[in-house]
Amino acid sequence: MSGHDKTPTAAPCRGSLPFGPPVPEAFVAAMQGRRVGLAVSGGGDSMAMLHLLAGRLDLAVVTVDHGLRPEAADEARMVGQVARSLGLPHWTLRWQAPSGGNLMDLARRARMELMGAWARQQGVSHIAMAHTADDQMETFFMRLARASGVQGLSGMRQAWVENGVTWHRPLLDLGREDLRAYLRGIGAQWAEDPSNDNPKYDRVKVRQAAPHLAALGITPKEICQTVSHLARAEEALSTALAAMVARHVQIDRGDVVVSLEGLEGEVQGEFRRRLFAVILGWIGGGAYAPRGPKLETFCRDLAQTRTLAGVQRSQKGGSVRFTRELAAVAQQVVAVSSAQITQWDRWRVGRDGPEAQGETGAYACRGLTIAALGKEGLAQCPDWRATGVPRASLLASPAVWDGPTLLAAPLAGLPNGWNAEIATPFTRSMLFTR
Repeated sequence: MSGHDKTPTAAPCRGSLPFGPPVPEAFVAAMQGRRVGLAVSGGGDSMAMLHLLAGRLDLAVVTVDHGLRPEAADEARMVGQVARSLGLPHWTLRWQAPSGGNLMDLARRARMELMGAWARQQGVSHIAMAHTADDQMETFFMRLARASGVQGLSGMRQAWVENGVTWHRPLLDLGREDLRAYLRGIGAQWAEDPSNDNPKYDRVKVRQAAPHLAALGITPKEICQTVSHLARAEEALSTALAAMVARHVQIDRGDVVVSLEGLEGEVQGEFRRRLFAVILGWIGGGAYAPRGPKLETFCRDLAQTRTLAGVQRSQKGGSVRFTRELAAVAQQVVAVSSAQITQWDRWRVGRDGPEAQGETGAYACRGLTIAALGKEGLAQCPDWRATGVPRASLLASPAVWDGPTLLAAPLAGLPNGWNAEIATPFTRSMLFTR
């Protein structure tokens, strides 16, 4: 639910913030002629970003109220008032928190999804977030505590694409206290989230340790420089892996097929671990790729069939194939939408031809469901071998059912006027995600 106030790769840190004010000029130059969304929570960092960029770009301000704190609604209203005083439109997006689960992680993902949907509705293709050099340092130490490799320790990116939007961190080379000094200097207001001082959060623990680290010469500036070096190493590794993928990887109707020659030659060690993690994320759909011993085991003994994170890996002939595991989707049943396309797991399933249009098509879809083809369904597809798709892959593929009756299995040679395609194609940019 949303409300609109209708009145109108890591870089090294710079020094202290000068008055006058320190507009991130490279970002401003890159965004000229575009409508840019600003994610403003009301905290000091995002309020500084709002003031720094106001009047320099065509801006739309958005605040997400997670409903987790009673003060959040007042903070959203404050952001709206300041935005209007600067002549900028403002929206508040609200999220209903579920019960259970990792609430902070759920809130972060919900925030990105809400803002991504809002951006698409408003014709906004770029959104700026106000992470700072201090956030970069905190992220570095949190990942260090999890024994992250180069990929994790290369820090937060300055720009990336997610949910159909390009996200930016234009303040990533500025310090948190410098931004607050700027706000005090211009007499601007901001809100302090009390959770920022709650030591139960790892990020706050790092923040509280910062003075002790500074005594050793470890400051956000030095960490940003280290992260910058690691980010360049990460870029080189990802670029090399992308070249290997072009030579050895193919996508076959939702499966990933990797040549055994490549896996026994170029794609070993760190390259294999990275590639397998990306494949697991793309096919399995998990928010985070498996790490540590489980991933290491999955990368070994290619001749042995293994499963991890809803993905099955098997070897046949000169290739290794990754496919969706039947057990991961066996209980997923989705009612066919009256719209043309229905999302099921990784697939977009729809009808071919004019019968898919209008009331007749919608009426014909009532009561139908989409579920995994499974063994019983595959037994009703006499031509499945002619498709060239392995049995294990077809078992976990989408099928259209009328109660217990199989109507269509688009990948198993029984389309009956239905089609299925992967919702999110496998792209090279996935290899550069961190």
